[in-house]
Amino acid sequence: MSAQQLFFIPLFIVALASFAFSCYQRFAPLALCQDDDRFSNPAARLKKTLRYALGQQRVVKRAFGFNHLLLFWSFLVLLLANGEFLLAGIFPVLRLSALPGVLYHPLTLVFDLVSLLTLACVAVAAARRLFFPPDYLSSSYASARSGEALIILGFIAALMLAFFFLRAAEVALGLEPAAAWMPISNALATGLKGISVTALETLAAVAWWVHALVLLVFINLLPRSKHMHILTAIPNCYFSSLEKPNTQPRETFTHGQVFGVGSVERFSWKDILDAYTCTECGRCQDVCPARFTGKPLNPRQVVHDIKVNFLENVSLLKNGEQPRLPLIGEAGEGCNSEDALWACTTCGACLQACPVLIEHLPKIVKMRRHLVETEARFPGELLNLFENMEQRSNPWGIAPSERTKWCSQLGNRDFVTGTTEYLFFVGCSGAFDNRNKHVSVAVATLLDQAGISWGILGKDELCCGDSVRRLGNEFVFDLLAQKNAALFKERGVKKIITQCPHCFSILLNDYRQYGLDLEVIHHSQLLAELVAAGRLQVTAAKAQGQVIFHDSCYLGRHNDVYQAPRQVVAAATGTPPAEFTRHGENSFCCGAGGGRMWMEEHLGTRINLDRVREALGQGAQTVCVACPYCLTMFEDGFKDEKADSVKVRDIAEVLAEAMAPGR
Repeated sequence: MSAQQLFFIPLFIVALASFAFSCYQRFAPLALCQDDDRFSNPAARLKKTLRYALGQQRVVKRAFGFNHLLLFWSFLVLLLANGEFLLAGIFPVLRLSALPGVLYHPLTLVFDLVSLLTLACVAVAAARRLFFPPDYLSSSYASARSGEALIILGFIAALMLAFFFLRAAEVALGLEPAAAWMPISNALATGLKGISVTALETLAAVAWWVHALVLLVFINLLPRSKHMHILTAIPNCYFSSLEKPNTQPRETFTHGQVFGVGSVERFSWKDILDAYTCTECGRCQDVCPARFTGKPLNPRQVVHDIKVNFLENVSLLKNGEQPRLPLIGEAGEGCNSEDALWACTTCGACLQACPVLIEHLPKIVKMRRHLVETEARFPGELLNLFENMEQRSNPWGIAPSERTKWCSQLGNRDFVTGTTEYLFFVGCSGAFDNRNKHVSVAVATLLDQAGISWGILGKDELCCGDSVRRLGNEFVFDLLAQKNAALFKERGVKKIITQCPHCFSILLNDYRQYGLDLEVIHHSQLLAELVAAGRLQVTAAKAQGQVIFHDSCYLGRHNDVYQAPRQVVAAATGTPPAEFTRHGENSFCCGAGGGRMWMEEHLGTRINLDRVREALGQGAQTVCVACPYCLTMFEDGFKDEKADSVKVRDIAEVLAEAMAPGR
């Protein structure tokens, strides 16, 4: 046994044992958390893993992501080279050079080129972080952790340089049979000509030990740093939700039931795996409307604080003791402030941006549930909302008999079991809000013109419960959902039309938890279909000036409906609408989602004003929307900006105006 082996073997065993122990310390406590079924449909999970983890689909959506893609795949390729390095350190005969030349020579070429590529990627990443970081990397939060990132980059660079000097020394000594296949190492070896054999052997030994020590230290840093995502990103993608995480788990209400998450062990093991996996890249905070407008919410910080809280309290939890560091409070790192939790609009931008499929939004709602249902601690303006929803099943507390006033000129439009094809679920805004009643009339008129069989529930219609569910009042939502589900079954409802994306999303997705599998269609989808089929023929397309379309978060990001409303606007105006700078899956929230419609914005600036100013900056004369909340927020915003000349129209209104009279 060589002297190198005598030192390396015990060092390797200690390093490997330390790594295993660190992983055990990090991952074994996940068993303390709540169960979560993330094992179904392995084929679909594998496909998603290939797409997002190995394919890095979301990473490359930004220009710099290509650098990470190259670094990621270089890391995977060099796993083989580093594995051989460690194994050969214990058993020198087990080297890739023992392979036939037809295999070994191409491998050495790949390792040489990929090592150079890795070094270049590290240099680019370090330069970006040091000299031209984006806002989300230059913030105080990110700066506090940039030292660790630079150390990791330094370690990777050291590994590559040690590799090159080791191989160059071996080439110069005539010990590398595939020297001709190693252009970088060969070129470096040329520069070592004239150095004595003893010096070359010393250089090779030093490079070997630098590579060995850095590699072992690097491996042991992974479970104890933010770069733990190197270990957890692929599993986290595999265990991610197979559907969009646009709904919440149903709660049961029995004696002694614990509601929501007020202590970190109440999260599921997948929630904690999410926290472990956060790369702290900052993409979520960069797109968060609350953070963008000066609110205390930062999705990245929420996930980070969950991880810190779990690691701080895990020893107590294992002993069955109460956590020392509160999950919700103002105690600093590891705690989520109530103001941050209530600032969320549930727009889903963080979910869309995260490259490793972390589910920020469900965690925030779980903590809201604890505040509302266990602590009865929530913003004061929500008290009336909760009471009105529980007592009269609408946000304003208006008498249910008022629900049919919007269609008083349309005659009796009751849904008739077995006869009526579609239930038009008007929604609270469409039935009670004076401005949105016009949208309801426009939708109804278009349905009549197309010969669609539709009806309403009238005073029996209840709120869908979207706002109270996202605000954490699962108890009131459960009451509404059970009553609605029973009513739909009693009336034989199979198909539903909505004009509100929030009604659309919750009836389509959340109500499955109540045994309903309905065909739910948003009015934009149905109108686009009717226009395409010729059942609605636009013969007098009406110009609306510079028309720009705004994507509703709950129609677009949460349910992938993007083209239908644009098709309706294009048919009604004769030209496709202009786009906001931030549009499609990158659209900016109007500020009303997640129950924020019923709350004032006391912190930072108003989200709707930011969006309105974006529209004004692009010369909009008409803003088209497909959501009653968006319509309200835009109209209020334009009034505040003294821009009353800019019109805000629902797509149904624009299409109805473009129809020839009498059709």
